[in-house]
Amino acid sequence: MKIFFALLLLLPLTVSAEWGKFDYDFDEEKPWVEIEAQLPPYPKDENLLPLFVSAATDNHFFVDSASISVGGDGVVRYTLIVKSSAGAVNVSFEGIRCASHERRLYAFGRKEGSWSRARFAKWEPISYQDRNRQHHMLYDDFFCPNEIIVKDPQEAVDLLKRGFRPN
Repeated sequence: MKIFFALLLLLPLTVSAEWGKFDYDFDEEKPWVEIEAQLPPYPKDENLLPLFVSAATDNHFFVDSASISVGGDGVVRYTLIVKSSAGAVNVSFEGIRCASHERRLYAFGRKEGSWSRARFAKWEPISYQDRNRQHHMLYDDFFCPNEIIVKDPQEAVDLLKRGFRPN
């Protein structure tokens, strides 16, 4: 019987220790894990939304509205098309991670309409540039406004459709 009472006296200490552990379970950040990016269908002209980047470049930028996705990992993935004034076209499938202000290139588009995965794809900081600042614009104005990720692809499409138009 004495053992029973002794155990009853220890019970509050055990519960208290477990309760303290409970508090810390929510304080620890779990490491971020990226989901595997699935390549979208090759872009079609009717799905391209223009993106004004800068008057300092002759290039024309577009985002394929059908390719935009918002992943459970906090990454907005999209296809970017850059057309030069000389007629060259670059197509790339990319991602922007709002939480870390980074971008990643997943694949390049080929002329015949297929994809070639990027060999050394890694997350890189998005930096402001005077020319070709498309990633900075996409981060600030369309995919991560006020540093908050858009809730779904439609919100990103709506923002791109409203877009920034130069005077």
